[in-house]
Amino acid sequence: MARIIETATGAVEKTDVDPVVLDLIENGLRNARYEMDEVLFRTALSPGIREQHDEFPLIGDPSGKMVVGQFGLSIPDFLDGFDDTVEEGDVLLTSDPYACGAAISHANDWLIVVPIFRDGRVVGWASMFGHMSDVGGKTPCSMPTDARTIYEEGVVIPPFKLYSKGVLNEDALRIILNQVRMPDWNRADLNGLVAACRTASRRVVEMCERFGTATYLSALDALLQRNYDAMKVLLGLVFEEGRTLSFTDWICDDGVGNGPYELKLSLTRTGEKVHLDFTGSSPQAAGPINYYINENLTRMFFGIYMITVADPQILWNDGFYPLVDVTIPDGSYWKPKHPASLNGRNHGIGRVFDLFGGLLGQTNPALLNAAGFSSSPHFMYSGNYSSGDRKGEWFQLYSIGFGGIPGRPLGDGPDGHSLWPSFVNIPCEYLESYYPLRIEKWETVSDTGGAGLHRGGNGVDVAYVFEEPGTIAIHDDRWLTYPWGVNGGAPGARGTKWLERPDGSREVLPSKCHDVPVAPGDVLHFVTWGGGGWGDPLEREPALVELEVRRGLVTVDGARRYGVVIGDAAATERLREELRAARPAELPVFDMGPPMEEILANCEAETGLPAPRRPVWN
Repeated sequence: MARIIETATGAVEKTDVDPVVLDLIENGLRNARYEMDEVLFRTALSPGIREQHDEFPLIGDPSGKMVVGQFGLSIPDFLDGFDDTVEEGDVLLTSDPYACGAAISHANDWLIVVPIFRDGRVVGWASMFGHMSDVGGKTPCSMPTDARTIYEEGVVIPPFKLYSKGVLNEDALRIILNQVRMPDWNRADLNGLVAACRTASRRVVEMCERFGTATYLSALDALLQRNYDAMKVLLGLVFEEGRTLSFTDWICDDGVGNGPYELKLSLTRTGEKVHLDFTGSSPQAAGPINYYINENLTRMFFGIYMITVADPQILWNDGFYPLVDVTIPDGSYWKPKHPASLNGRNHGIGRVFDLFGGLLGQTNPALLNAAGFSSSPHFMYSGNYSSGDRKGEWFQLYSIGFGGIPGRPLGDGPDGHSLWPSFVNIPCEYLESYYPLRIEKWETVSDTGGAGLHRGGNGVDVAYVFEEPGTIAIHDDRWLTYPWGVNGGAPGARGTKWLERPDGSREVLPSKCHDVPVAPGDVLHFVTWGGGGWGDPLEREPALVELEVRRGLVTVDGARRYGVVIGDAAATERLREELRAARPAELPVFDMGPPMEEILANCEAETGLPAPRRPVWN
């Protein structure tokens, strides 16, 4: 456990905070969090961080509780695993999930933690992690889809002082950067993370100087207490005492032939508290899809669905955590035993949002979203230039893709959008300028969004034309199971990937593969899944369906899923009457698609890929 060295003596007296001052401090923290982002974006070199914003900041109180942040990570868990002193000027670094209680979840994430001191006293913490495009290991981008241990996934950095009292540990950094394929990128991205945390530290000290340390710390307590009080009320309103809610979804496969992996989550309220229980989920995977999830991160996901829906203006934080108990079985998909591989946990990160949505939406189906946060698709391409001025030079691309966002109570899901609100795509112009490839098309795929009163977002087909020999890697999911629809809405389409060769041949690729050779002229079609539909598709306005047919979002045949015959209102009425008569009077809350055994039996015929083997506990 970390030993905090403070020179200040005596406690800081708690004080009442004027509501105006509280509002100023709240917005000051919010602005500091966004300034952290901008500092990193302007100093990073890797496109994953600079262009796509694959990073997550946090500002905490003196105990490490998150007061403002984007994704959440657990500073207390990091400090529990850090066996050293922490002093003013120190900058702490790790990339080892097993050493920090899963404050991060795979070795590509480099986590920086900085104590914020004022007058010899810790007044908070600044922290940020970013996904490094490469951390060594046996494959470019360090995400081998057949890895069975974390040792195959690149350098794993134990918690240590990158800076000790402001002095850089140059030898340690040199050893770390010697393990990676593009050290300039890693150095720039790491420097950006440090600079962002130091920026947050300055802003916190400025607020302490402006309002006084006692007022600032008391304001943090008030912000945390506000979230606690809000959640306490919400739990009593939303969840029935003693009733257990459960929901199950699936990860399709683990990259080495096993699957699907059952993901089960249950919730029970007892008194003021709720209990989240992952018991019943599948065992840890042999392949690298395990999502070692921190209990506090689980609480954060829960809070996102509760507090931000009830009052989006509240500065969301960790204050309510004492109201949520969490059980995650050891050896399960959610808490694998060391040294299980973790690099492909992006599928679980996506699926956990579907899981929470399906669980919490049962209390009020009218507010339920369909499925669509089904994965975080990754595409990698690397090699050496074979000719020209750059002959022999190494190139390496890591990028995050986009799928269909689910249909929602208030409207359609966006087509081909990001899982994370702050993520953006790498512009085609950037890709074509900096990499030996061409984007032949980047378009939504008609009918891939689930039909519904509110349509699920379509998936996208990105066609990459390669101009240099190299290798590619793919990480995605929802190729076997379906993004489910809700309240009568239909499931979205599954994703698929294939290569077209110049000779006209076509090769279907698994959703998880690496070191696939490509040659100039080869075309990769990276087609992602669609979002599930929301509500009865026969209630959708025929004029809207016809508009979407004209826009290429729905086909003429696909319009019939909505009971719409293009250009014929009378035929539309007759078709809708026939479809209503042929279905149950009460539409299901969830439409998961065919039963699992049927999906597995038809897998190869429908997808061109063999069915995975069902996982078993060892």
